Amino acid sequence: MKNWYNGQGVNAPASATRKQPVPRRGLSRVESAVYVGVSPSLFDEMVKDGRMPMPRIINVRVVWDLWELDEAFSSLPHKGGETICNPWDDETQT
Repeated sequence: MKNWYNGQGVNAPASATRKQPVPRRGLSRVESAVYVGVSPSLFDEMVKDGRMPMPRIINVRVVWDLWELDEAFSSLPHKGGETICNPWDDETQT
């Protein structure tokens, strides 16, 4: 099947016909687990113990906020107990 591309009867390049993913802020449980790099069962445990945020409710859908996942992920400890300090987080600095 030919697509009319650039006013010419030639096949359009794959990049012009491929659908781009729609950016979303609300993720399902499984998508959230994949996003942070763990299994859904470990994600459930992390939500339960507070390492990951609680979901939000949109009508009957349960979704996790991408921004809250980012914040929770950034709060996880580094291997070896190393803490990376952000001087902007210290309110005592001027």
